[in-house]
Amino acid sequence: MSTLVRIGLLELAFGALMGWPVAAGVAAPQLLQRLGVRSPRRLLQTHLDFVIMGVILIAVGLAVPDLPTWIAATIVVGTLLNPLLFLPLAFREQWADTVVYRSVSVGSFLATSVGLTAAAFS
Repeated sequence: MSTLVRIGLLELAFGALMGWPVAAGVAAPQLLQRLGVRSPRRLLQTHLDFVIMGVILIAVGLAVPDLPTWIAATIVVGTLLNPLLFLPLAFREQWADTVVYRSVSVGSFLATSVGLTAAAFS
């Protein structure tokens, strides 16, 4: 199994596990509030994005198994950061307005876009 597929499966598994906090937000919202979660919808976004990014990694890993390392690494960085960027916003939405958050977001989207485009042409 290629490294890209393995990482994709790990992202998919983590996305599935993130369904538990989402379910907790529906069944026991006070629990998430006690943990400091102010925006439970961000947990749902994290859950869905990890599932989507995991499937993308698996598909790319199977479709293009011999990707150059720099392309695979670029895709992995982007597909890991994209969903992770929702997590801090579950606790404080205002972090989205910081220069650091915006810079990391742009870098993440750039890595995903460049990596997937490079994979399509490799």
